[in-house]
Amino acid sequence: MANVENHKELVPFEHYTDLFEKLDPIEASERCGVRYDAERQTFTLRLLYVDYEITWPRFSIRSVVKDGFALFNLPAQMLLIRFLLEGRRSVGTGAFLPYREMPWGEVYLKPFTGRCLNRAAFTFGPRLEAFKTAAARMSAIPLDKGDASFQFEIMPGYEVRLIVWEGDDEFPPNSQMLFSDNFPKAFSAEDRTVVGDILISDLKRRM
Repeated sequence: MANVENHKELVPFEHYTDLFEKLDPIEASERCGVRYDAERQTFTLRLLYVDYEITWPRFSIRSVVKDGFALFNLPAQMLLIRFLLEGRRSVGTGAFLPYREMPWGEVYLKPFTGRCLNRAAFTFGPRLEAFKTAAARMSAIPLDKGDASFQFEIMPGYEVRLIVWEGDDEFPPNSQMLFSDNFPKAFSAEDRTVVGDILISDLKRRM
């Protein structure tokens, strides 16, 4: 199991692993568009450019990438479990939406702003070059927005654009996060906040 810094994470984690054990793996594989090996009882999922094997029915996670972020981060593991429980394969139109324009976005905008937008602004705005280097290490696609911006693959078919402004003497650092428009079909508003949070955390550790 991952090293747990916040023990409050254990309660929801155990709740979702209990639900995971009751999952129909064939149905989940077809619904989510992920591979399930019935002989080995493993799902293969990709998160932030790293492939993970998840065993069923008793949850465990492994990867050939020894420092894969989800190996030691419980919110990332819960995101993968929740995708298998509730997500579904979908294709975006190529459009990107801010958090508030997606379902329930206005309701959860305040925690998203604190956990994602403000955190990204003050983590990356003062350290643009380190941000660019970290994003390049993740094979993100550079964009021409703001002072630095990249498009990240969260999972295959689901992408996030992170735009950062450095700030100056008059204005503090700022950021914006845009989601491919198929996100609401697979991720709840709360899960979309987790997506932003783990993206920032993975970038931060690479800086």
